[in-house]
Amino acid sequence: MDYPDLTALPAELQQLAADRSAVNVYRMAFHSPALTPAFLQMADAIFQSDLPHPLRELAILRVGHTYRAPYEIHHHENIGRLLGLDEAGIAAAESGSTEDLTAEQAAVLALTDRLLAQHTLTETDRAEALEFLTVGRLSDLVLTVGFYQLVCNFLNTFGVTTEGEKAPY
Repeated sequence: MDYPDLTALPAELQQLAADRSAVNVYRMAFHSPALTPAFLQMADAIFQSDLPHPLRELAILRVGHTYRAPYEIHHHENIGRLLGLDEAGIAAAESGSTEDLTAEQAAVLALTDRLLAQHTLTETDRAEALEFLTVGRLSDLVLTVGFYQLVCNFLNTFGVTTEGEKAPY
């Protein structure tokens, strides 16, 4: 799918597009100029959430692997490493194995898999999660998994690649 002509956007969106067009997922999102500002705001908010960065990246990578989204995997393996996700976590996001993970990492991976498979968490799942996460962090995890499901669907539908991209990290 071709990228939209960013110069054809309404004037109030052209600067926003110029600021984000180095990253292809954001560039492609401007096919929906009415939705893209909120999409970008949610993406930014996830990175400001209270969920520890390595756990967040583990969950995002698991979503990326589950959805077979190479763009997402590429970027979040790099981001994850920069933010402290270890190689065991990166490998586990692909395999689903919790063998070499910390207890927190294993729990986040399991919770992510349950959300992806069941589209909810049971009362037991929530109780187990609240043994190591605050309610706010559990909320952040659920919203992160859901948002990245949307992102991966978008990436896969529009065939977004890293070609010609200037990653900001």
